[in-house]
Amino acid sequence: MSKGKIIAYDLGTGGNKASLYDHRGECLESAFMPYETFYPRAGWHEQRPADWWEAVVKSTGLLQEREDISGVECISIAGHSLGAVPLDRRGDLLRETTPIWSDTRAEQQVERFFSRTDRNSWYMRTGNGFPPACYTVFKIMWYQDQEPELFHRTARVIGTKDYINFLLTGQICTDFSYASGSGVYDLKRWHYDSELIEASGLPKGIFPEIVPSTQVVGRLTKEAARLLGLAQGVRVVAGGVDNSCMAVGAGNITEGRVYTSLGSSSWIAVASASPVLDEEHRPFVFTHVVPGMFTSAVSIFSAGSSLNWVKDVLCANIQQEARQKGKDPYDLMNEYAARSPVGANGLVFNPSLAGGSSQEASPHIRGGLMGIDLGHTQADVIRATMEGIALNLASVLEVLRSFCTLSDHMVMVGGGSRSRLWLQIFADTYEMNVVKTSVGRDAGSLGAAAVGAVGCGLWDSFSEIDRVVKARETVRPNPKNAVKYRSLRKVFDYGRSCQSAIGEMLHGLDR
Repeated sequence: MSKGKIIAYDLGTGGNKASLYDHRGECLESAFMPYETFYPRAGWHEQRPADWWEAVVKSTGLLQEREDISGVECISIAGHSLGAVPLDRRGDLLRETTPIWSDTRAEQQVERFFSRTDRNSWYMRTGNGFPPACYTVFKIMWYQDQEPELFHRTARVIGTKDYINFLLTGQICTDFSYASGSGVYDLKRWHYDSELIEASGLPKGIFPEIVPSTQVVGRLTKEAARLLGLAQGVRVVAGGVDNSCMAVGAGNITEGRVYTSLGSSSWIAVASASPVLDEEHRPFVFTHVVPGMFTSAVSIFSAGSSLNWVKDVLCANIQQEARQKGKDPYDLMNEYAARSPVGANGLVFNPSLAGGSSQEASPHIRGGLMGIDLGHTQADVIRATMEGIALNLASVLEVLRSFCTLSDHMVMVGGGSRSRLWLQIFADTYEMNVVKTSVGRDAGSLGAAAVGAVGCGLWDSFSEIDRVVKARETVRPNPKNAVKYRSLRKVFDYGRSCQSAIGEMLHGLDR
């Protein structure tokens, strides 16, 4: 086994994290560089690809200041999904900003597409369970309709991490995991679907060539090597979509393993040899970076972002107290929440502040505090928020449970996994053991590093991840609390159905 190093980039929604790994999968150092998301109109969520590249360069520079990066043999990227970066024939970027995964401007294009092909058949073929307008094909159709001059000059439309790979190597391609979010990819046949491309009215050549996630797509160009402070011969592998890389980092490499990603948005994903597909609940599925496998997930769009909203809007005093004490405000919020009992004294929080996923009755669902009265305290509000997020995820977990056999424990990754109180709430609402591992919020980075390690021959297979990921703590459900949460979930689910109807009414007023 070679003893080279790997740089893994986790190109996320909020910024890029550059991490240096040794050949054993140990993270030696990391550095984060944020970038901005722009919201010029309702449903428009855009970022500047130039900002991604700047963040890659600057985070690598920070990494170099902190750790010796000589001996790096490979670069691998996990990239946020459903990107639509238009390039001309020379590879020049045609749009300063491009829509990101959560952008839903292409609703008219969705309607036109489904006038030509059946919606359920499309889902069962692609596994694309997000609201359809999020998927790449519809964003490209929007370019064609709304920016015809730009579209006429477009030779390829590629994803987030694929654009960075292009700047690193000069090569344009994608991998199977990222292509599976294109909206025109047949999961079971492992290639673009010509019928779906025909229904879109787009030229087939606009979609990039697909290669395995572990394939070396090229080596650093002279300019890229200079900017990153690396040798020109460093290899770059194709990498993968963030969901699939995170699955590897969470240890989801064999049948039935399941994890919860607890970040700004949150999902529960299971690894399996067959995709988990259902027309009613529509789990979203990506091809795994692990050959021959899939990662199928159910989600909520606002988890950590809901808690962040409560912090920013309702907890100014806690933020001030945290500054005075030199503490993290979330740690103080945990202390406050612990003062409130299970059930938050009858206060229920629906965390659908960013609308609804395909598991909701309506994409226009609104969030809210239910059952609030003058006796409720700030501690109750914080605990109800944490419980509401857990209850929402427990509801969507039932979808996966109904279609496949899951392992007997739930791995928790992401920033929210730091909270011992929250882990107990999850154990009680899921009614299963939850496991905090050594990975924490670095699952995406570790997964990208694993893809690089396998691709460059530093690891023989992805099974090496079981040597790297270590259980730090197992939290078991409290039977009495589980009974209380089971009853509370009936109230929670009924409240969400009402707020779905309210969301539809308000959406009608907005239009």
